[in-house]
Amino acid sequence: MLRTGAARAVLRTLNTSTFQPVRSSFNVAATKVQFTSKLCTSSYKRPQALAIAARKPVTACLVRQATTQTQWDKIDKKHEKDVGKHELEPTPDIVSSSSSVHPVFSEVATPEPEREVDMMAGIKSDIKTIRDTFSLADVPRQAYILGLAGTLPYLATSLTTVYCAWEINHATATGAGLLLSQHSAELMLHILEPLQIGWGAVIISFLGAIHWGLEWAGYGGYQGYRRYAIGVVAPAVAWPTVLLPAEYALIAQFLAFNFLYYADARATVRGWTPSWYGTYRFVLTFIVGAAIVISLVGRGQIADRVGKLPGPMDRVKAFRNEAEMAAAEEEHSRVAKRAKKNEGVDSD
Repeated sequence: MLRTGAARAVLRTLNTSTFQPVRSSFNVAATKVQFTSKLCTSSYKRPQALAIAARKPVTACLVRQATTQTQWDKIDKKHEKDVGKHELEPTPDIVSSSSSVHPVFSEVATPEPEREVDMMAGIKSDIKTIRDTFSLADVPRQAYILGLAGTLPYLATSLTTVYCAWEINHATATGAGLLLSQHSAELMLHILEPLQIGWGAVIISFLGAIHWGLEWAGYGGYQGYRRYAIGVVAPAVAWPTVLLPAEYALIAQFLAFNFLYYADARATVRGWTPSWYGTYRFVLTFIVGAAIVISLVGRGQIADRVGKLPGPMDRVKAFRNEAEMAAAEEEHSRVAKRAKKNEGVDSD
């Protein structure tokens, strides 16, 4: 489709000549046809267009090629002169050893020297993360101090358990302990068992009671039974552990502490507790969990050398057996007295 006025002018000229071959006497230079395009205001004189049309069949492509001149055919010297006057601004802050060599046509710039790899970067990052976690800058100072103080009995009993285990093993190997005899170390170990387990039950119950206080204060809204349930389940799980053997009691309390941390973390996300409470509980749970693991490891080293301390259930069984024996003796004494009395009556 011919869209330009110049193309239509060429066809009109060719039609008037009935497409007859151009004679040799045809003076191309003398013929000047002016073509005007609707899209361009400039005029172009292309006398060779008629010659091209005479030699080849007239098509839209040939007409467009012969009559159209693009903006790239001319060089804008004025614009180039203006660009040449423009000065580049210096940028020394981005200059490097290889910035002056640019990769053109697969040209590779001079690589910068490799920096030495810090082998301790990962460890430093981990230490920084641990330090930021244990700093607890947002936690109230009083709660931080008292919370850490609550872990001291756990740490003390755990470290003492490990020391007593070492004394027992040392006495078994050499025949004598370093500071304590084997009997004294075993006796101290039996004293530490109820202390650690009882303290754990108290702390677990206290962590559950915190949710009752938050519910009464209406922190994060009133949640009702969902928040009260945490305070009920905690002591219900904690106190039965005092009836278990030491190893099973410590394992049960370890699981209870982790369950409470999960519940506290979820409560923090939901807005039921202060924003710092989740991190605060993580630190305390980490310390207590490590103390329980240390105690279990220490007791595992002397499991075959230390006699089992009677637990609450053992005491209940012993009390029941003693009561049965006392009742049997009393019945035997009553029978003996009755028999003796009968014998005296018969002798009279």
